[in-house]
Formats: sequence, structure tokens, C-alpha cells
Amino acid sequence: MVEEFIMNDFLKRAVATGASDEHLLVGQQPFIRKNGVMKRVAYPVIKRTDISNALLEMAPQTIIQQFNTEKDIDFVYEIPGCSRFRVNYSRRLGNPSLVIRNIPYSVPTIAELGLPEVIGTFPKFQSGLVIVVGPTGSGKSSTLASVIDQINTNEPKNIITIEDPIEYIFDSKKSMVSQRQIGPDVVSFANGIKYALRQDPDVIFIGEIRDVETMDAALKASETGHLVFATLHTNDAVQTINRIVNMFDESNRELARKRVAETLRATVAQKLVYSSKHDKRYPACEVMIVTSTIKDYILKSDIEEIYKLVAQNTNDGMMSLNQSLARLVKEEIINTEEAMSVSNDENDLSKILKGVY
Repeated sequence: MVEEFIMNDFLKRAVATGASDEHLLVGQQPFIRKNGVMKRVAYPVIKRTDISNALLEMAPQTIIQQFNTEKDIDFVYEIPGCSRFRVNYSRRLGNPSLVIRNIPYSVPTIAELGLPEVIGTFPKFQSGLVIVVGPTGSGKSSTLASVIDQINTNEPKNIITIEDPIEYIFDSKKSMVSQRQIGPDVVSFANGIKYALRQDPDVIFIGEIRDVETMDAALKASETGHLVFATLHTNDAVQTINRIVNMFDESNRELARKRVAETLRATVAQKLVYSSKHDKRYPACEVMIVTSTIKDYILKSDIEEIYKLVAQNTNDGMMSLNQSLARLVKEEIINTEEAMSVSNDENDLSKILKGVY
């Protein structure tokens, strides 16, 4: 066991093991998350002074005083040559704690992430709204970063990102990329979108839509001819439609539904599934492309028919979560048991797999 806690040494070791997150709580040994699983590590029990010293070392000087008054703070830290880190400071039972997410330097490609090929067509949309959904830690940010970097590499566009905090850093390639962070650069997501529209953008990336003001601003941006990418917390690609509409007051929901039908281009819901064969996780994706038929069903609020179309319309690149899982099994990336562990309908997946074989 390591006898003394030194933050940089701890983070370097965690990155070397392939961990995605680190958890530090006073009175407990540190935990890391690897392949979605929490693991205790052989370090001494974390003391209050360990976290205090870590904050002095990691946090920007401009926010040091906030730790005395605020209960939740996000910031970014970097160990050159190792990794960037998204750090969340919070309090638990009166004690400080840190949850740290590792952010690789290089932006992964769509192929490297193992995403469905249809996602590689999203940069060709000229305008509209594309939303990636899923639980925390499901790879939403990496998926959209790969799409943004494909545009950056191949298209002469002006890309503006609005994030809290900034995760992947983009170097301007064929596109010009401007990245703005909530707090230091802009007051809020909604405010950032409002002012981005005055900065001649072609593409806007919104780190997360958390409230109706941000959603309204995102819809306005897509309605005015811009291509908008965003993440949202919902369970599946189809239910995203109702999630958006229900963010608005009841009196405005019919109009919101029409706006969604006109602007939404695609939704992707993803989960990460562990592969024992490769000792890593792969994305399983439900993909909905808004065709003219789906647009009509959105207007009619006929969600069940949309589910059927997603499962049947594979020629448009659409797929259900189970179809995505079956593809991973067929390609021998994961086994049947691993696919079943994340399926939302095991009977349906079983039928699909029998058809595959």
C-alpha cells in the first residue's frame, strides 16, 4: 500500500490502469471506476488535509475562495503528458469530496469508438438539432466530440462549443473552433447560445441541455439555419421527443412539438457494454433518424409507431438498442450474456440473435 497520498501520483497511476473516474471521500480509501465498475485501491484512508492540499494544487486561483462558501464546484485540471481531468468538488456529511473524470488529450474518431456508421453522416446535416442521450458516464461527450472533430477536419465551418466545463480541446483544422466555458466565458448555456448566434456560427455544440431556457435557445438556433448538437439525460432515443416537449409549460407544448418536428434531425441513445474479450466497454446505440414519416408521427404524438419504425427502417441507418447489441454479438465484440445484461427487452434480443444466426 502507498503510505502517503500525493494527488498527481495517484492520478497518473489511475490513468495508467485505464480508469475513467476517481472518487475521493474523507474517511475512506480512494475508489476508481474502470469499465463501469467501482474498485477500491490500495491507498491510505483520505484525510481532510489530503483534499485541502489537492484543491490548492489543482484548482484555478480564481476559484480558491469559493470552496469556503459554495457546496458544489466544477473545474478542469491537467497533468501535462498524462491527461486532462474534469473535477467535481462537493460536500458529504460536512466533509469535502472529489469526483474526477479523466479526459484524453486526443479526440477519438467515430470508428475508434465503435459507433454505428450512420453517426458519421451527421456532419452532413446543414441545419437542425441532433441530440445524444444516455446516463452519466455513457460516452455522450465522446460521441459528440468525435462528430465535431470530423466536421473540424473536413469542413470549412465556424464551430462554437458551450460547455461546463470544457472537456475535449479542439485545435482548429479546416474549421475554426471557439470554445466557451460556463463561468469564465459565459453566464449560462442559454445565454451562451443567444450570443453565439451573433458570432456567425455554422455549428453550435451545447455540452448539456438542463432546462427549458436552454432547450428553447437550442431550438431557436436550429430554426435559424444552424446545426446544433447537444446532450440530454433521457433513457432512449424515441422518448427524447416527449422529454423535450414536456420541458415546456402545458400551454406551449403543442407549439414545442411542431418545433421539434421541424428541427430535429436525429437522436442517439447509448449505453456502454463491457466486453470481457477485449477488457473494455463498447457503445450500444439506439439511433432515430427523423424521416418525413417520423416527422408526421412526432406531430401526431404517436410514439409507439416511431418505435416500430426505428426497428424496421434499417435502410435509413436507424436501429434499436437490441439491434445494436446483436451487431456487437455478431461481430464477436461481446458475448450473448454481456448483451443481455444491458438489453431493455431480453426476449426481443433473443429473437433477433436467433435471426442473426
